Amino acid sequence: MVSKQRRLPRQVREQQVIDAAVQVFSRVGYHTASVEEIAEAAGISKPMVYIYLGSKEGLFTACIHREADRLVEAVRSALRSDATPEQRLWEGLRAFFRFVAGHRESWKVLYQQARSQGEPFSKEVAQARCRVMDEITALVVSGTELPDGGRIISTEDAELLARIAAGAADALTDWLLEHPRETPEDLTMRVMEIARIGAHRYYRPGAAGPGIVRPRTGS
Repeated sequence: MVSKQRRLPRQVREQQVIDAAVQVFSRVGYHTASVEEIAEAAGISKPMVYIYLGSKEGLFTACIHREADRLVEAVRSALRSDATPEQRLWEGLRAFFRFVAGHRESWKVLYQQARSQGEPFSKEVAQARCRVMDEITALVVSGTELPDGGRIISTEDAELLARIAAGAADALTDWLLEHPRETPEDLTMRVMEIARIGAHRYYRPGAAGPGIVRPRTGS
């Protein structure tokens, strides 16, 4: 006798389906994964998957969106309003690496697999990457402010430095997955050092070197 499945709100059930899809996609890849396998992992029928997400393509897109949301939220929630700019940069990057270390399936779907699929997912992945990049850029721009209101480097240089730091962070995630003994804290320190070297390349105390923006004074 088949037991009746407990009815759950649609939003809750959709999240369960996406949870199952992330696990299946990360394990066997997009092309090999079947809707039947995802439905079985989610504990629902195959037709219900189509009702909730529309198609296998729609399901994979939903995974990209949800995991990007979770990554951005992990970075934002780690930031303390009373922290110094440099502390906020540290906390944000550490949260980024902790998410990757703690959600390996999510990362495989969001970056390693989705970016290799081409159309129609390349646009979705690009948008997800931009959201993460914007978060890191905001942290670097804030982290290069001086206590007196000036800046170690200009906002434009800070944005360029953020691209370098984010690129290093992106590359180091593969290192993190390949080296389980490497900690998020170790990788955060490495990226922070890259940011420091880049900042000090422009900043010389007491000298108006290239890129330095002095605080405005009253006229």
